[in-house]
Amino acid sequence: MGPQEVRSLLEGVRTGQIQVNDALEQLKQLPYDDLGYAKIDHHRHLRKGFPEVIFCQGKTTPQVAEIFQKLANASNANIIATRASEEMFKASQELVPEAQYHPLARMIYRRQINTPQQGLVCVCSAGTADLPVAEEAALTSELMGNRVERIYDTGVAGIHRLLDQVHKLHQANTIIVVAGMEGALPSVVGGLVSKPVIAVPTSVGYGASFHGLAALLGMLNSCASGVTVVNIDNGFGAGYAASLINRLVGDK
Repeated sequence: MGPQEVRSLLEGVRTGQIQVNDALEQLKQLPYDDLGYAKIDHHRHLRKGFPEVIFCQGKTTPQVAEIFQKLANASNANIIATRASEEMFKASQELVPEAQYHPLARMIYRRQINTPQQGLVCVCSAGTADLPVAEEAALTSELMGNRVERIYDTGVAGIHRLLDQVHKLHQANTIIVVAGMEGALPSVVGGLVSKPVIAVPTSVGYGASFHGLAALLGMLNSCASGVTVVNIDNGFGAGYAASLINRLVGDK
């Protein structure tokens, strides 16, 4: 239950359109719904401004589908499930027919709100191999109410491809930069703009990249000011953080 639903419920009680006992019935699942194997945090939308997001990796297909259904039934907001398989999507769609699936980002989602309400997030990827993580970041930002500009395949091996897009970077409130290998792209972007840069290392690369560790360390050691770093392959975390930054900008 989100802020708007709670506000409408309280207004209904105030005007006498909703009985107190009926309101209590609707509120009784706050703060969470205990399924035995999971405790769904229905209070999170009210507390954080966005519903709980399902991390599907390690969960069974029936578990993902039931959690997705519970979240969808509890709120009119957009619902997200990350690291999901197509099998999990099909099971979820049987329970929530409006569920959709983005195979590259590996995300199941229910989009209820289409109109962007916050500022622009630019998502840059170094190479095509980084696109799954970049799309996870981009779709997360979109579903959280941001306009998103994708600037893909602009790695440092052909830096002119990025320089052609610098005008777009300057229009953004927040920039997400996704890169594997040595992880150099966020430093380049951070040196060109006066915006927060969220760097996402990916596990893309040859043996000495150590499944993204080399990119992570390179980004953490960036000499460009204003670059912050999330975990390896954590496109969702970057998209969420960018949305929180944009929300603060929009509140002013």
